Amino acid sequence: MGLYEAISGDLTSAIKGRDAERLSVLRGLKAAIKNKQVELRLDDLTDEQIFGVIKSEVKKRKEAIEKFVEGSRQDLAAKEEAELKMLSDYLPPQLSEKEIKEVLAQVIQDLSASGPKDLGKVMKSAMAKFEGRADGREVNRLARELLS
Repeated sequence: MGLYEAISGDLTSAIKGRDAERLSVLRGLKAAIKNKQVELRLDDLTDEQIFGVIKSEVKKRKEAIEKFVEGSRQDLAAKEEAELKMLSDYLPPQLSEKEIKEVLAQVIQDLSASGPKDLGKVMKSAMAKFEGRADGREVNRLARELLS
Protein backbone atom coordinates (compact mmCIF):
# COMPACT_ATOMS: atom_id res chain seq x y z
CA MET A 1 0.00 0.00 0.00
CA GLY A 2 1.36 3.40 -1.00
CA LEU A 3 1.60 6.49 1.10
CA TYR A 4 -1.33 8.16 -0.65
CA GLU A 5 -3.56 5.17 0.07
CA ALA A 6 -2.47 5.21 3.72
CA ILE A 7 -3.38 8.89 4.00
CA SER A 8 -6.74 8.24 2.32
CA GLY A 9 -7.42 5.34 4.68
CA ASP A 10 -6.57 7.48 7.71
CA LEU A 11 -8.84 10.21 6.37
CA THR A 12 -11.70 7.73 6.15
CA SER A 13 -10.98 6.56 9.71
CA ALA A 14 -10.99 10.17 10.93
CA ILE A 15 -14.35 10.75 9.27
CA LYS A 16 -15.84 7.61 10.83
CA GLY A 17 -14.27 8.37 14.22
CA ARG A 18 -15.41 12.01 14.10
CA ASP A 19 -11.87 13.21 14.84
CA ALA A 20 -12.23 16.81 13.67
CA GLU A 21 -8.59 17.85 14.19
CA ARG A 22 -7.13 14.88 12.33
CA LEU A 23 -9.76 15.24 9.63
CA SER A 24 -8.80 18.87 9.08
CA VAL A 25 -5.08 18.10 8.85
CA LEU A 26 -5.55 15.17 6.47
CA ARG A 27 -7.93 17.12 4.23
CA GLY A 28 -5.36 19.90 4.04
CA LEU A 29 -2.63 17.39 3.25
CA LYS A 30 -4.68 15.74 0.50
CA ALA A 31 -5.38 19.19 -0.95
CA ALA A 32 -1.66 20.01 -0.92
CA ILE A 33 -0.92 16.69 -2.65
CA LYS A 34 -3.60 17.40 -5.25
CA ASN A 35 -2.17 20.88 -5.84
CA LYS A 36 1.27 19.36 -6.41
CA GLN A 37 -0.24 16.87 -8.88
CA VAL A 38 -1.82 19.73 -10.82
CA GLU A 39 1.39 21.78 -10.66
CA LEU A 40 3.47 18.88 -12.02
CA ARG A 41 0.71 17.80 -14.43
CA LEU A 42 0.84 14.20 -13.23
CA ASP A 43 -1.90 11.66 -12.61
CA ASP A 44 -0.24 10.21 -9.50
CA LEU A 45 2.67 11.30 -7.33
CA THR A 46 5.35 8.90 -6.17
CA ASP A 47 5.87 8.33 -2.46
CA GLU A 48 9.04 10.47 -2.68
CA GLN A 49 7.07 13.37 -4.15
CA ILE A 50 4.42 12.97 -1.44
CA PHE A 51 7.18 13.01 1.20
CA GLY A 52 8.26 16.33 -0.31
CA VAL A 53 4.74 17.72 0.08
CA ILE A 54 4.57 16.50 3.68
CA LYS A 55 7.98 18.02 4.46
CA SER A 56 6.73 21.33 3.05
CA GLU A 57 3.64 21.18 5.27
CA VAL A 58 5.80 20.30 8.30
CA LYS A 59 8.07 23.26 7.57
CA LYS A 60 5.03 25.57 7.39
CA ARG A 61 3.88 24.32 10.80
CA LYS A 62 7.32 24.83 12.36
CA GLU A 63 7.50 28.40 11.06
CA ALA A 64 3.98 29.09 12.32
CA ILE A 65 4.87 27.73 15.76
CA GLU A 66 7.88 30.08 15.94
CA LYS A 67 5.75 33.07 14.97
CA PHE A 68 2.98 32.20 17.43
CA VAL A 69 5.47 31.75 20.28
CA GLU A 70 7.05 35.13 19.41
CA GLY A 71 3.58 36.67 19.46
CA SER A 72 2.72 35.05 22.82
CA ARG A 73 -0.09 32.98 21.29
CA GLN A 74 0.50 29.67 23.07
CA ASP A 75 -2.99 28.43 22.20
CA LEU A 76 -2.33 28.68 18.46
CA ALA A 77 1.22 27.33 18.87
CA ALA A 78 -0.19 24.26 20.64
CA LYS A 79 -2.67 23.70 17.79
CA GLU A 80 0.14 23.89 15.22
CA GLU A 81 2.28 21.50 17.29
CA ALA A 82 -0.55 18.96 17.33
CA GLU A 83 -0.86 19.25 13.54
CA LEU A 84 2.91 18.94 13.20
CA LYS A 85 2.87 15.70 15.18
CA MET A 86 0.10 14.27 12.98
CA LEU A 87 2.03 15.13 9.80
CA SER A 88 5.31 13.79 11.19
CA ASP A 89 3.72 10.36 11.53
CA TYR A 90 3.86 10.07 7.72
CA LEU A 91 7.58 10.91 7.45
CA PRO A 92 10.42 8.43 7.88
CA PRO A 93 11.93 8.39 11.38
CA GLN A 94 14.39 11.24 11.93
CA LEU A 95 18.04 10.51 12.69
CA SER A 96 19.53 11.45 16.04
CA GLU A 97 22.26 14.07 16.36
CA LYS A 98 24.82 11.31 16.99
CA GLU A 99 23.82 9.48 13.79
CA ILE A 100 23.98 12.70 11.79
CA LYS A 101 27.46 13.44 13.12
CA GLU A 102 28.64 9.94 12.19
CA VAL A 103 27.44 10.33 8.59
CA LEU A 104 28.88 13.84 8.36
CA ALA A 105 32.25 12.65 9.66
CA GLN A 106 32.30 9.95 6.99
CA VAL A 107 31.31 12.44 4.25
CA ILE A 108 34.00 14.90 5.39
CA GLN A 109 36.58 12.12 5.33
CA ASP A 110 35.44 10.87 1.87
CA LEU A 111 35.59 14.39 0.38
CA SER A 112 38.80 15.31 2.22
CA ALA A 113 37.05 18.48 3.37
CA SER A 114 39.33 20.69 5.41
CA GLY A 115 37.39 23.73 6.49
CA PRO A 116 34.32 25.94 6.23
CA LYS A 117 35.04 26.62 2.54
CA ASP A 118 34.05 23.00 1.79
CA LEU A 119 30.65 23.29 3.50
CA GLY A 120 28.73 23.34 0.20
CA LYS A 121 30.27 20.08 -1.04
CA VAL A 122 29.73 18.41 2.31
CA MET A 123 26.08 19.53 2.53
CA LYS A 124 25.28 18.39 -1.01
CA SER A 125 26.72 14.93 -0.42
CA ALA A 126 25.31 14.58 3.12
CA MET A 127 21.75 15.62 2.25
CA ALA A 128 21.69 13.04 -0.54
CA LYS A 129 22.55 10.37 2.05
CA PHE A 130 19.95 11.51 4.58
CA GLU A 131 17.01 11.35 2.12
CA GLY A 132 14.66 13.39 4.27
CA ARG A 133 15.56 11.69 7.53
CA ALA A 134 17.31 14.80 8.89
CA ASP A 135 16.48 18.50 9.05
CA GLY A 136 18.69 20.58 6.75
CA ARG A 137 19.23 23.29 9.36
CA GLU A 138 20.44 20.75 11.90
CA VAL A 139 22.75 19.10 9.34
CA ASN A 140 24.16 22.50 8.37
CA ARG A 141 24.80 23.44 12.01
CA LEU A 142 26.56 20.16 12.73
CA ALA A 143 28.57 20.31 9.50
CA ARG A 144 29.80 23.81 10.37
CA GLU A 145 30.71 22.57 13.83
CA LEU A 146 32.70 19.63 12.46
CA LEU A 147 34.45 21.68 9.77
CA SER A 148 35.63 24.44 12.09
